[in-house]
Amino acid sequence: MSTDNGKRLNKYISDSGFCSRREADKLIEQNRVTINGSTPELGTKVMPGDVVKVNGKPIDAVADNKSDRIYIAYNKPIGITCTTERNVRGNIVDAIGHRQRIFPIGRLDKPSEGLIFLTNDGDIVNKILRAENAHDKEYLVTVDKPLSERFAKRMAQGVPILGTITKPCEIEVLSKYSFKIILTQGLNRQIRRMCEYLDYEVKKLKRSRIMSISLGQLKPGQWRYLTSKEMQQINDAVSGSRKTSLRAEQNLGKEVKPAVRHSDNKDAGTNDRAKKSQQKNDKHRSQRNQDKSKKSPYSQKPRLKGKLTLNK
Repeated sequence: MSTDNGKRLNKYISDSGFCSRREADKLIEQNRVTINGSTPELGTKVMPGDVVKVNGKPIDAVADNKSDRIYIAYNKPIGITCTTERNVRGNIVDAIGHRQRIFPIGRLDKPSEGLIFLTNDGDIVNKILRAENAHDKEYLVTVDKPLSERFAKRMAQGVPILGTITKPCEIEVLSKYSFKIILTQGLNRQIRRMCEYLDYEVKKLKRSRIMSISLGQLKPGQWRYLTSKEMQQINDAVSGSRKTSLRAEQNLGKEVKPAVRHSDNKDAGTNDRAKKSQQKNDKHRSQRNQDKSKKSPYSQKPRLKGKLTLNK
């Protein structure tokens, strides 16, 4: 199994349509995968004739014919969990009920809704999820109190969460309480954490677009196959990951200059500064939650800096 022939185990599992390579690595680390009855290590290669099992059940190698691959656009409703674990109530696999084994590309939090892709093609998953690809993802967000110019500027420039500073992004204020945001990264609960840092609470979050693919007429709970044209657009987008990343950064730089900081900006500096700021924010949020029953933390009007321009 350690020769140069064969296929790496995580890729073998991913190509079978069971899950992504990342998830396959987790399964291997959790000793839930066997090859010919033995527990393998990360990096082990699968040879012709080997029997691979996940959770005691054999999985088959995927056919090399790309025409057999499945690509789905799904409007995930609130309450559906993006997991392939069938024992989880409300899992996305059972929600769609496809006859083939498929898995989601990325994820949307359970309280969130909107567009997500599913497939049985492990190769496309890894290309799309690579951070350096910097693919656009568009979200419509509603928060708990009126938006200010300061909020929009801080969100666009980046705020400290999870020990780092979020990348510059595009923000468009749609109404008094809602805005559109376009991200090129996918940190855990990123938008909710960003809003939380600025003392806002997300009330509704909907992903409306991934790269060039939009929700269109899909209603919550509905899905459709991606067209050949859409798949060609996706393949073109992921073919040159580094160039895509550089181009996105250059375009963003025309709108937002992350090096420009206000005098009261808490997020300037290194990752260490970001971690300290995050800890301070966590402490503040904890205190705020304790006082919630006594007095709403949002009872006071936000301080506005300049005029807030809203789209009609």
